[in-house]
Amino acid sequence: MSKVTVSLAGVSYDRTRAIFDGSVRIDGCEVIAHPMTPEEAFTRALSHQEFDITELSMSNFMTLTARGENPYVGVPAFVSRMFRHSGIYIRTDKGIDRPEDLKGKIMGVPEYPMTAALWIRGILQDEYGVAASDMSWRVGGQEEPISKPRIAIALPPSIEVQRIAGDATLNAMLDSGELDAMMSARAPSCLETNDKVVRLFPNYRADEEAYFAKTGMFPIMHLVAIRRSLFEQHPWLPVHVYRAYLEARAICYQRLGEVGHLYTMLPWPVDEFARAQALMGDDYWRYGMADNMKEIEAMTRYAFEQGMTDRKLDPAELFTPSVLDM
Repeated sequence: MSKVTVSLAGVSYDRTRAIFDGSVRIDGCEVIAHPMTPEEAFTRALSHQEFDITELSMSNFMTLTARGENPYVGVPAFVSRMFRHSGIYIRTDKGIDRPEDLKGKIMGVPEYPMTAALWIRGILQDEYGVAASDMSWRVGGQEEPISKPRIAIALPPSIEVQRIAGDATLNAMLDSGELDAMMSARAPSCLETNDKVVRLFPNYRADEEAYFAKTGMFPIMHLVAIRRSLFEQHPWLPVHVYRAYLEARAICYQRLGEVGHLYTMLPWPVDEFARAQALMGDDYWRYGMADNMKEIEAMTRYAFEQGMTDRKLDPAELFTPSVLDM
């Protein structure tokens, strides 16, 4: 059988690098890899279905799945995960001393449906009783103006969202005090230049470790997806793709524990690896639906409660059945 040539997009993380550099192969495929930022991969994949295999935002993926408009099928290789207590930035002159003080405030966010914001809003609601409808939302470019969102969504009337002016940026609005607070996957540049802009959780690592100890959840950001039209031609593809991502992750785990020489530009990575495993378990960067059911159930609930989907998705709707028993 001749190999299928496939394009692959996403970040060449330590846990995916073996696929991008070709040392791990996807059986039956000739891979043309395109390493790039997540934002570029998402935009090109969702706007034009440009890639056969791609990293995608979980929140965008859920929204499109609920609509029945998803051009991709999911594989539960969660290549990006991150705790998000660090991602809330506040003005110290707006009367915000604790999460509950965000009620009634004007909150900026680059995109309302972005996965980082989905998790932050979910944490604020579950842990502090602050719902999405308790804040007024302003969306737009963080450091540079942007003209339109990656995907359009229709939110319920209880959630007030306004797009900022075309030449405005969230960073400038937070810097000037037009915004009370902001949530984002990336720190606004004014955090470094304005002493009135600080993180809501200044000791965020301690808060994130306590959150994991309480909930057992390590927030999922991105999954791997396969263009639906290609999957329909080659239904064997998801299993082979998933196996490759599992193998690449296993190589990463092995290298993180290597003491003879260091694979990262950190002085004590092996100690940090051991610390993470002591807190979160040996396989803390879990793949698969069953092993991540807490996180996926939370995300599907958050998407519904925050107005991004018109129903709570069944987690099994997000992934091709052939990979769920692997």
